[in-house]
Amino acid sequence: MKKAAYPLAIALACVISFASAQQKATDEAHSDTRDQDSDSWHPAPAREAGEGTGPFRKLVVRGVTLIDGTGAPPRGPVDIVIEGNTITDILRAGTPGLPMQHGREPRDAEHEIDAAGSYAMPGFIDMHVHGSSTDKAPDLGYAYKLWLAHGITTVRGVPLAPHAVATSEQARSARNEIAAPRIFNYQILGWGWRQGPVRTPQRAREWVRWAAKSGIDGIKFMNGYFDSGETPEVIAAAIDEAHNNKMGTVAHLAQTGVAGFNARQAGAAHLDTITHFYGHFESLLKADAIPKYGPDYNFYDEQHRFGDIADIWDQIHPPGSAEWQEYLEHQRAAGVTFDPTMTIYAASRNLMAARNADFHDRYTMPQLWDYFQSSRQNHGSYFFDWTTRREVQWRRFYERFMTLLNDYKNLGGRITTGTDSGFIFKIYGFSFPEEMELLQEAGFHPLEVVRAATMHGALTLYEPKGIRDPPLGVVRAGKLADLVIVKENPLQDFKTLYGTGTPRLNEVTQRLERVGGVSYTIKDGIVYDAKKLLAEVAEMVAAEKRRLGRPDRLPQP
Repeated sequence: MKKAAYPLAIALACVISFASAQQKATDEAHSDTRDQDSDSWHPAPAREAGEGTGPFRKLVVRGVTLIDGTGAPPRGPVDIVIEGNTITDILRAGTPGLPMQHGREPRDAEHEIDAAGSYAMPGFIDMHVHGSSTDKAPDLGYAYKLWLAHGITTVRGVPLAPHAVATSEQARSARNEIAAPRIFNYQILGWGWRQGPVRTPQRAREWVRWAAKSGIDGIKFMNGYFDSGETPEVIAAAIDEAHNNKMGTVAHLAQTGVAGFNARQAGAAHLDTITHFYGHFESLLKADAIPKYGPDYNFYDEQHRFGDIADIWDQIHPPGSAEWQEYLEHQRAAGVTFDPTMTIYAASRNLMAARNADFHDRYTMPQLWDYFQSSRQNHGSYFFDWTTRREVQWRRFYERFMTLLNDYKNLGGRITTGTDSGFIFKIYGFSFPEEMELLQEAGFHPLEVVRAATMHGALTLYEPKGIRDPPLGVVRAGKLADLVIVKENPLQDFKTLYGTGTPRLNEVTQRLERVGGVSYTIKDGIVYDAKKLLAEVAEMVAAEKRRLGRPDRLPQP
């Protein structure tokens, strides 16, 4: 099916290439039951022999320093014992500074990983993803392998792909038939069924009940962008019905509806998660109920939309004011999770850095690189004439937004990590360490960053299901065997989590060397060699360049 050529207007949260086709399907009472643009999403190839090893009868990760995800300080050395896909024990392996004892129990391991000097964390959780559609990569496996190579063992698709594709890929991942993180399938209100538009509270409840029976884990709201009747009353009804059916809810509070339904109002309606920054500052405006849009502003012009949004930073009540504090306390009392996805907008404050990132030549698909280039057709490719003033405004916006996040965290509010990769010079996997760096820049202690990337994500995914003690998100006996093993101390430098590592001077040779990167990602007890995954992706990218007759180095404007 031919895809729409105009810019998809979901403002970065979920604007992916099937949006207009899917909305058309929603508006047609007699549309086919299949997702209308599923041919633009090729499933990942089946996991081949040697692509990950295990699960094992008994696997022991030996002598590692553990960062367990709860916020507790590192401890080690320890031996982590895994049977099948479950952590069964964590045993002290010695004392720091002294040799570890040889022949430690258990002695009957089927497989061991010598992790002495390394660090283990829970598998990372990316709370805002979209899969790699065919305008960006040959198949979904491209994104999956980059996520696994960066220690990401769980993703929340918002959505990952059209419902039929996402459901199938979720099941294949659960059976470990593909090399992929475990998948949570969230879909946009009204998408995926053939029973007509969702324009009333009653219809919203009917769609939610259908979605629950169809295996959808949660709902994504777009705050009325599609002119599909997603009014505050419709959203509130859908949220209530979602909770009745043990489904999660997340909202991108797009500018098209934020004047009538901002983040504060969403919190009052018991929304679970606010993704991106939309709606927060609109809840804190000093005067009037709307930002000061210019007279020539057009939401469908993406440079207006993404350029002018940053101007709101000095239209709001400042940090520390009574209004600022009251807003955060209100959201905390409502139990709202903030999923900021700062990485996806970071190019707006430094375009040159994003465009020239270390990883592009080796790991960015040529199709994805083409998509990134400034264009009035591709969503998020809005740098038509990106000026110093715009970058300055975005830097000031980030300062305020980071203060908001840190203040909310200090009040006891929950922050998670999401990336929204596949747009604006951000590729899958590589954006996750950047999100961690940005949280540290916001004022988070590195242990708080790791907790946001692990335990807090797990709680946010499982609490709507009525599960208050999730099976993942922390390293503890009885939990699923989802782990990240790295040689460098991540608390010292999150840059060491990038697949490309980070340059460091070798004091002996006086030469810069690349250090870091994930060593192993363990998902469901299956051990993936992260370096091997990256090499496979690099070869996929090289093969696409050869097929398309592209040079090894990506072209710059």
